[in-house]
Amino acid sequence: MTPVLQPHTSIAAPHRPGHGLLLDCRPQIVMPYTQGLRGHASDHEKATRDEIVRRLALLKGCASSAEKPQAEWGAAGGAVYLVPSDTLVVTSQAHALGVHGVSDLFGGVVPHAFMATKAITHPLYSADAAAPPHWSVDFPAQVASAVLPGFTAFSREDARLAATALLALGPVRVKMVCETGGRGQTVVEDLLGFDACLAPVGDDVLAQDGVVLEHHLDQVQTLSVGQVSVAGTVASYFGTQRLTRSNHGAMAYGGSELTVVRGGFDALRSIAPNECVRTAVQQALVYDRAAKTCFDGFFASRLNYDVAQGLDAAGRWCSGVLEQSWRVGGATGAEIAALEVFDAAPDRCAVRTRCIEIFGPCEPPPADAVVYFQGEDSQAGPLTKYTTVSRTF
Repeated sequence: MTPVLQPHTSIAAPHRPGHGLLLDCRPQIVMPYTQGLRGHASDHEKATRDEIVRRLALLKGCASSAEKPQAEWGAAGGAVYLVPSDTLVVTSQAHALGVHGVSDLFGGVVPHAFMATKAITHPLYSADAAAPPHWSVDFPAQVASAVLPGFTAFSREDARLAATALLALGPVRVKMVCETGGRGQTVVEDLLGFDACLAPVGDDVLAQDGVVLEHHLDQVQTLSVGQVSVAGTVASYFGTQRLTRSNHGAMAYGGSELTVVRGGFDALRSIAPNECVRTAVQQALVYDRAAKTCFDGFFASRLNYDVAQGLDAAGRWCSGVLEQSWRVGGATGAEIAALEVFDAAPDRCAVRTRCIEIFGPCEPPPADAVVYFQGEDSQAGPLTKYTTVSRTF
């Protein structure tokens, strides 16, 4: 079985009458960008990113291109609109690439690399704990009411002190901060388990990236709250994530179902169907506002916040933001499907979309699905990824 991929050549999208709202005033060329970035380079991620590039170009009414070396961008015939595989860092990447605002990329820019990871979600264990330069004390203080109990540590000693304190509350989830999709996480119930979990991690990795220790919840549902801005159109959403088994037997991200509204987070709050969703949206807003307040130079055209809701060790219901994603993510296919509905029907105010990831053999996708990948991924094995629109209103 081989991947279903479209040949990726530069295309120019014609102007479509009635769709002027989504056209940029200056010519742009939409292009993926991976050079010098950390990851998200598997077969299915590259194929997905290429299809995202193609669809964003159609929405923007401009050209798209396969990735080219930066030295060749000047001959492209327009400004480059990037779709990076990772969040960009302003000092070393973004400005040198011509990225100065949300109209220049689908993703986000942070002042320092650690701010793009889940390390920022929790405070250090103590005032004298190890931390990277430019660590913000204010950010974890501002989001304390919107996250689960936890700590971030950048040394083995600090991590063990934090684990000791958290284990008094119940099991602790240990999370490597650069992993995504639920990978790199272990639940420990005592210090012996914690020491065994952290033993393979080098001190240099801890000092550079850090590790997150967080109160573990049972019966968890993970909600997503987010917003995308493309060519003047803003769409905000809430939704639920689905877990599945990977081809290696581990739990993995299996897709999202989103309710997307035209407009900002205020429009989203007005349609939240229950208290759980309202809580998730409010906590995501707290997290988003803190980032914009505490991280000078931060901006993003794609915002996504994962919110876990479940029972703590004492059986109490809890809710808290786990992490942020300011880059192309698992739900991006569903986000773009909503933008396409709003583009085609200016009177539509809301839409429900779905993205699905299925490992192993599966039934053919629905006839109206947009297939992002279907085939054999060299790392993940057989995989199918597609999106559908289930309802407009």
